[in-house]
Amino acid sequence: MKIKSLFAKPFAAFVHRTIRKEMHSALNDQERILHQLLIVGKKTQFGKSVNLTDVNDYQSFKESVPLQDYEGLRPWIEKVKQGGQNILWKGQPIYFAKTSGTTSGIKYIPITKESIPNHINTARNALLCYMAESGNTRFADGKLIFLSGSPVLERVGGIPTGRLSGIVNHHVPSYLRSNQLPSFETNCIEEWELKLSKIVEETYQENMTLISGIPPWMQMYFDALIAKSGKPVGELFPNFSVMVQGGVNFEPYRTKLMESIGRKVDTIELFPASEGFFAFQDTLDQQGLLLNTNSGIFFEFVPAAEVGKPNPKRLSLSAVKLGENYSLIINSNAGLWGYEIGDVVRFVSLDPYRIIVVGRTKHFISAFGEHVIGEEVEYSLQKACQEFSVSVTEFTVAPRVSKDQERSCHEWFIEFDQVPADLPAFARCLDQHLQQKNVYYKDLITGSILSPLQIQVVSKGGFINYMRSIGKLGGQNKVPRLSNDRVIADVLISYTSIN
Repeated sequence: MKIKSLFAKPFAAFVHRTIRKEMHSALNDQERILHQLLIVGKKTQFGKSVNLTDVNDYQSFKESVPLQDYEGLRPWIEKVKQGGQNILWKGQPIYFAKTSGTTSGIKYIPITKESIPNHINTARNALLCYMAESGNTRFADGKLIFLSGSPVLERVGGIPTGRLSGIVNHHVPSYLRSNQLPSFETNCIEEWELKLSKIVEETYQENMTLISGIPPWMQMYFDALIAKSGKPVGELFPNFSVMVQGGVNFEPYRTKLMESIGRKVDTIELFPASEGFFAFQDTLDQQGLLLNTNSGIFFEFVPAAEVGKPNPKRLSLSAVKLGENYSLIINSNAGLWGYEIGDVVRFVSLDPYRIIVVGRTKHFISAFGEHVIGEEVEYSLQKACQEFSVSVTEFTVAPRVSKDQERSCHEWFIEFDQVPADLPAFARCLDQHLQQKNVYYKDLITGSILSPLQIQVVSKGGFINYMRSIGKLGGQNKVPRLSNDRVIADVLISYTSIN
């Protein structure tokens, strides 16, 4: 056993014990964090505007602090960018995480001295929990790759600004620097395909033991490795044992990724965002991700049925129930208050508090009243792929509203690894699974309001070409699973196999 894996063992055991202890103090930790946020918040310009000085419990907090998305926060962010002090949090942020919003354009999310440990320590804790649970510490002695954005930072209002993954790259512990790939110079390349080529050159002969990234971009990396070496990834990297992923639901990508590896490797799922690191996989044998209840974030939950109402019900962690869908709201030591993340989560355990992510509040199809969400389409596609023994590279779904005698339907754009031999049968199977998951969709089909779904087969590399065409290839960019309009679909038509 080498030195890093040797020292990792006791540290992993210590962190694992600490997290197990914190599982049982989650509600007390949340109350304490709210109190700490209020102490600082009442001295800020935002806090004074909502009378945080009069807030002394959660009920008064809800009455004072409005729910808001980025557009609600934007005027305060602009003040920070103009050099303002004590706007949302004490002093100024140490970074802005720059991210592309679906409705707000470019967003600048503050990261403060107090909030940066949430981003750094949570990823570390996930790996240490894995070590403690699995006993696998050997990967710490090999090469680790984090497929991330460029660490080059610009300055906005005097504040260092860049992609979250690039910011985090500056905080990789020194003891891991010698293990980390790609090189800093390669990581700074902005153009994804050139960067990917350089990453392959730097890694294909190394002892890679851990690979981390967003699943579709890991698949591109694996495809490039296989093309260069002619070997499955697991044969090319015999000591590769851990794959870490986040950003999108892993399940639609699992089959093809594992086929590319050629053998089983352990996986660790994370739930990070520019606004905070919300949850992580802490165990190998339990469903869901452990909510990060002791890391500077006070969580609130709005029942999915209440989203969009003028005065929706807001719940603290103590009031959530199993099996219900909630819009995730955060208040944090980054200066985010009543902030609607846009993710919908469901609790699968209340002791400890574990969640799964089931979709996005703004990513759904309800053009005909069905309100189909991401979890439902991902589940249905997964089941159909299992039954037909096929795998999918990428997909998205949009409504198709008929303007003639033909009934409207859901149109699925799917890039298959190998197109099913009987595509119409696959489509029927997929439609049946979706009807089983969503009773409103089933009613529309059986009532002849909608026709069964139709599939457009996207050509090999079609989604990559689409993402390239809109300037979002690589990094942390993702294809939305669902759209309630035709903006994406109408462009994707040109990338289908019928063109």
